[in-house]
Amino acid sequence: MSNFKLSPPQNYTIPESLPQILCQESEFAVQFWGVRGLIPTPSSYTIRYGGNTACVEMQVGGKHLVFDGGTGLHLLGKSWLQLQSPLEAHLFFTNSQSNRIQGFPFFAPAFKSENCFHIYGSAALNGASIKQCLCDQMLQPHFPYPLQVMQSQLHFHNLTSGKVVKIDDVTVTTAIINHYQKSIGYRVSWKEYNISYVTDLPQSANEVERECIAHLTKGVNLLIANATYAPPTARNHHDPDGHWDTAMDLAKTAKVERLVISHHHPDDDDDFLDQVQVEVKSVFPKALLAREGLVLPVV
Repeated sequence: MSNFKLSPPQNYTIPESLPQILCQESEFAVQFWGVRGLIPTPSSYTIRYGGNTACVEMQVGGKHLVFDGGTGLHLLGKSWLQLQSPLEAHLFFTNSQSNRIQGFPFFAPAFKSENCFHIYGSAALNGASIKQCLCDQMLQPHFPYPLQVMQSQLHFHNLTSGKVVKIDDVTVTTAIINHYQKSIGYRVSWKEYNISYVTDLPQSANEVERECIAHLTKGVNLLIANATYAPPTARNHHDPDGHWDTAMDLAKTAKVERLVISHHHPDDDDDFLDQVQVEVKSVFPKALLAREGLVLPVV
């Protein structure tokens, strides 16, 4: 990480150990801005790993790609205000659940008219497009201002399973990996390098889902996956058995180089995740748990 020249965004202070601007020197790198699933969990017990919901930034061959727009998108947006305008970027959503889209109304660069954003997502379970889902959460009584107050150029793209998105020399391959949640997984390819972002792995995938997941993850340089949750119950979530097995089994089967497990459960505090980190690395040495500010270069 010493090769990264990072500086904090204006008017925002967090521990110096968390880098804030993805280094422009790396041609392919990823940074984590939100690593929680379900709901944001800001507290003194989540300082080291972070409490913002899902948001991952990729810098690929000079292109800006973002995956999911949870509350981490707000921090990412504040850091981008330091970049030279105009800014063009591509935002990919895995699904339209609140923890994946709730940061979008607070994405500051979208309010600047000189910027341009391409937004990708699949239809929700009720058939609503990604545009409709983003619009709905900004309507009264949920939010005081409609999406139309964003002055940037917003181009919406509806994705179906198997759709391939070409952004110059960057290829983004898609597939539905969880039919119950209508969640999309992504494989980002540039030159001979690949990252897979599959953060809705089901506990028991059917045959079609398994084929799609295998297609997106085979032999990637970096796999970003989720710990799987059982349906909400009154039980104590702090049980390390089983929740990370799905991601680690996939990493071994797909022969990936590195694995990052993200989307931590809201009940999992820093001390517990430290224990999990040790257990995960004992099974898959090139695995680690995501934390806010983590930067990983691919090349």
